[in-house]
Parts: sequence; structure tokens; C-alpha cells
Amino acid sequence: MRRTLTHRSAITAAALALALATPSVALAQTQTQPATNTNKAVKVSVTVNGPDGLLFKGKVRTKGHDVTTATGGTHPCDGTNGGANPSKVPTPTAALDDAARKNGFTWDGAWYASFDDFSVDTIKNVSGGGSAYWNIAVNGTSTPVGGCQFTIAAGDQVSFTWTSF
Repeated sequence: MRRTLTHRSAITAAALALALATPSVALAQTQTQPATNTNKAVKVSVTVNGPDGLLFKGKVRTKGHDVTTATGGTHPCDGTNGGANPSKVPTPTAALDDAARKNGFTWDGAWYASFDDFSVDTIKNVSGGGSAYWNIAVNGTSTPVGGCQFTIAAGDQVSFTWTSF
């Protein structure tokens, strides 16, 4: 179990490092996201697809906020993470957190201080394990940065999809 957790953490860290080290990351976010400097609550659709199908689908009102997970502790998840945005904004991981709290399911994720972000490791007791991860996408496109760094807007479709590799 410990080896699997270490392996999963290493893979998640490597994936986050690759995403954050890519020079086009900042450009990709500016080109795909509207300029917003407000943490006004927005209504978005959240979908969670596990290996055996749909685990959750619903609308949630969310804004950037502190998030607490059993594994990762309590940290900001408000778009200011990693200097991604100058002020607080709604984010995909904050939307997942709100959907979970309001609809009675759980999620967990490790906190990576070096990335200033959570990795989403488990949703509704479904874990990525050593051979899969939870992909975060907004409006059908995978986020180029972590789920606490990417800005979402009203009407966006946020999805977390169990993805094997």
C-alpha cells in the first residue's frame, strides 16, 4: 500500500511538474480564460466520470476558497496559487470541493507545496492508484495548470475524469 501511494505521488508530481514547466502554460491560460479579477460566486456544471461511468453530475455555485482534504490538509484553492492570478477567482478544484460538500460525497488529494496545488487522488472512494489519475478539464479541454490555479467562469463545464495510463 505504501509503495503504491509513493508511486502514485511520484507520478502525480511528475505530471504536475511537466505541466507547470511547459513554457506555453501561461500563454494557454490567458488565451482560453476571460480576464477576471473577482471571486464572485459562479454557477458551473460539475461532472465526475469514474472507470465504470458517471459518479456525479450537477450544478454548483462556487468561488475560490480554502480547501481541506484528509491527506493534504487546509490550503488556499482560489486561483492565486503559484501566482497564477493576481486575485482570488473560482477554480475547478474549489468547484469539486463545493459539489462534494453539498451533495454528500468525499474527495481527497495530496498537497504539493512545490506546485502550490492539490492533486486530486480520490473521488467518491475511487482512487487513481498507480495506473490512473483524475484529469481536470474545463469546457472539454484539460487544464494546463493545477485545479487551484485555473480560472473558471459562470456556465463552464468542469469535469474530473478517471484516466488510466
